Amino acid sequence: MGAIVETVTPYKEIIDVIKEKGGDSLKYCYQCGLCDSVCPWNRVRQFSMRKIVRQGTFGLTEIEQEDIWRCSTCGTCPSRCPRGVNQIEAGVAMRRIGAEYDVYPGHVGTIRNVVASLTSEGNSLGGDRTQRGDWAKDLPVKPYAEGMELLYFTGCYLSYDPRMRKVAAATAAILNKAGVDFGILGSKESCCGESIRKTGNEELFKRLAKENIKQFIDNGVTKILVSSPHCYHTFVNEYPEFKVNFEVVFISQYIGQLIAEGRLRITGEFAKKVTYHDPCYLGRHNGIYDEPRQVLQQVPGLELLEMADNRETSLCCGGGGGRIWMETPKEERFADLRIRQAVDVGATVLATSCPYCITNFTDSSLDLAEHEKVEVKDLAEIILEVI
Repeated sequence: MGAIVETVTPYKEIIDVIKEKGGDSLKYCYQCGLCDSVCPWNRVRQFSMRKIVRQGTFGLTEIEQEDIWRCSTCGTCPSRCPRGVNQIEAGVAMRRIGAEYDVYPGHVGTIRNVVASLTSEGNSLGGDRTQRGDWAKDLPVKPYAEGMELLYFTGCYLSYDPRMRKVAAATAAILNKAGVDFGILGSKESCCGESIRKTGNEELFKRLAKENIKQFIDNGVTKILVSSPHCYHTFVNEYPEFKVNFEVVFISQYIGQLIAEGRLRITGEFAKKVTYHDPCYLGRHNGIYDEPRQVLQQVPGLELLEMADNRETSLCCGGGGGRIWMETPKEERFADLRIRQAVDVGATVLATSCPYCITNFTDSSLDLAEHEKVEVKDLAEIILEVI
């Protein structure tokens, strides 16, 4: 498929195109190979980010090659690179060339379905836009109105996925328990666009972002609460590209704030061994490590354990960078390794705060032996049990 690139973009111009689309930092790479040594892919199969960077430096010739689409944008390699190369930006720049011409490897063809769903219904799961707020139809949750304390931006997975809807309901129950005046946008909410941007589809990201920004402004939104690190990341770091700024708070931070203010009281026990997983887009990308742990440590009876890879070295679940929509062979799933780490420290509950992580860990936990079973929970679900 290299001919596709050479037809639409002359070879001599490919390097300029990559730089133009965000990959200029490639020039700083001196091929030390540290990115390969820390990449989670090399725990499950052979993979070379250094090779991808090298190809980009001298001109990408095959935009359909599978390795370009492997990166989960976990942030491990740019956080360790001694030369400041942003491998994520460089990799996404390469993907943009392919996305512009609808060229993907066969195994990620489902991205085309995601693009279609995002374009027509504003979500990545193929759900009807009119049903986006159905998770709350039997709950005391109101439509957002100007002047409310905050908007709860639910996100795609918490709106449509049956497992993740339970997390949305738990969050709403916590907010109501604390007396928070909040509302949701329901069918007026669109996907935040973070993950589709990482697949290279810049045009669709901008469309989704503008739709959300318009709704935020039209409805007088000033403060936004989110349960997805991907929504948090794009609202905080990418939406300001459109010259707007909203106060954005992540659920674990907000729960901690409610407890500190005395609006939320923990009265019950959670007598279990719990280990906390740092989602890539909450931890490495945004530096939120302490707040979730501080909340869990305030729960009576809860014993907090740390897995082998934690905080800055947390092991990716494999769902970022659009890979949540791609099929990954069982023997190549990072989530299987992470679940095993939870078992190894003696945890009976794996807690986290990310819809992608919960989805992948739940799937991986199904393969555990009965005596090794680990329950996967969102932090909000644990807190709801003890208030």
